[in-house]
Formats: sequence, structure tokens, C-alpha cells
Amino acid sequence: MMRSGNPALNANTFKLGSVSESEAMTIQGTVNKSAISLLILLATASWTWGKAFAGGLPPALWISVLAAFIVSLIVIFKKEWSPFLVPVYAGLEGIVIGAVSAVFEIQFPGIVIQAVSLTFGTLFALLFAYKSGLIRPSENFKLGIVAATGGIALVYFLDIILMFFKIRMPFIHESGPLGIAFSLFVVVIAALNLVLDFDFIEQGAANRVPKYMEWYGAFGLMITLVWLYLEILRLLAKMRDRR
Repeated sequence: MMRSGNPALNANTFKLGSVSESEAMTIQGTVNKSAISLLILLATASWTWGKAFAGGLPPALWISVLAAFIVSLIVIFKKEWSPFLVPVYAGLEGIVIGAVSAVFEIQFPGIVIQAVSLTFGTLFALLFAYKSGLIRPSENFKLGIVAATGGIALVYFLDIILMFFKIRMPFIHESGPLGIAFSLFVVVIAALNLVLDFDFIEQGAANRVPKYMEWYGAFGLMITLVWLYLEILRLLAKMRDRR
């Protein structure tokens, strides 16, 4: 059974029935769509970044956050709309990522290029390990990563609830040894989700699901990469804060 800790790529994602080879999802097609999505994200992130350093974040930032969340839900439930909505999601997500990155960069100069380098370095290292057979996700491996991802999501959700009561979880936000250890653990789990995504997309191509699923596969991979980038950014910030 195919399994992924990514909420966009669950066990039922590719249960769509097979189509003819010319109309089927391919790994190369998914790679191409992923590249297009990331370029769109980079373009809008650069725009927000420029706005932030020119005098402040755009007033529509919170609208972009809400819109990105709504679009992501629509994509998850209406996968056939992925070719139209995934580029929109990438653009909205880029606006948010650009703003978050600018805030970190202003506080810790040079941190963004480090986080970007580590994110893509991790992506290519794990892709090599997966394609070379060094890492092959067994069912126990998948169950462990899915369980850990779900646990992290619950901790973050609880943290958001506690914030309304002005209570903060120190190991999430502070730069002590426990805080750094927690962030390092989350980075590792986020990175290992990439392995599950590679396997999931490969299985989707093998099952010859419809071609629009290339965009959906790119969507799931982008979610994991954004999560990994943000967690690396948080980890680097905690380490810088201890100096």
C-alpha cells in the first residue's frame, strides 16, 4: 500500500484507475511540473522579498495566507483541477514564503541562502539515495515517518491553541539545547518525507494514473519542500541565536 506523511499524498490519492500510456502520468512530467511550480513560487517570493526590504510587507499578505490554504484544500479534493490551481497555489505560497524569509533575513543576515542551499542539497542527496537503492521505504519505514509527521502536526496545532492563552512551548520557540534538538528532529522527519513522496510519485507513474496527476504530484512535493525549508530556517535561526 502506498503511504505518505504528506497530507496531499495519502493512501487513496492514486486510486483513479489506469489510462493509456500517452495519457498517463510520468516521472519526467512530474519533474517538469515541479520545476515550473517552484519557479512560480520563486518569482512571487522574490516580489514579496523586494517589498519587505523596500519598506514593509504587502498589506495583502494575510489574504495570500488564507487564499493559499483554501486553494490547497480545493486541490486535495478536486485533483483534476490541479493543472489550473497548482500554479495559483505556488504563486500564493511564494508570497508567504518571501515574507517569512525576509523577516528571518533581516534578523539573521545570510540565513536564507544557507536554508535554500541546505533544502536543495537535502533534496538531491535523498533523491540520489532513493534512485541508487540506498534508501527503499519499507512499510515499517513509511509507518514510522507517517506517525512522526502526524505527531509533529499535533504538537504544532496544540502550540497554536496555547498561543491564544499566551502560553508558549519553549522547545518549539526557544534556542536552548531542547529547542535545537526538537527542530533537528523535525528537519529529519521533513526530509524523510521526501523519500515517501518519491516513492509515491513513482508508484503513481507505474499505475498509469491520469496525466493531470503530474501537477498533483508536483503539488505534494512542493508542500514537503516548503515545510523542509521553513524548518531548516527555524533551526538555523535557533543556532544563530545562541551565538
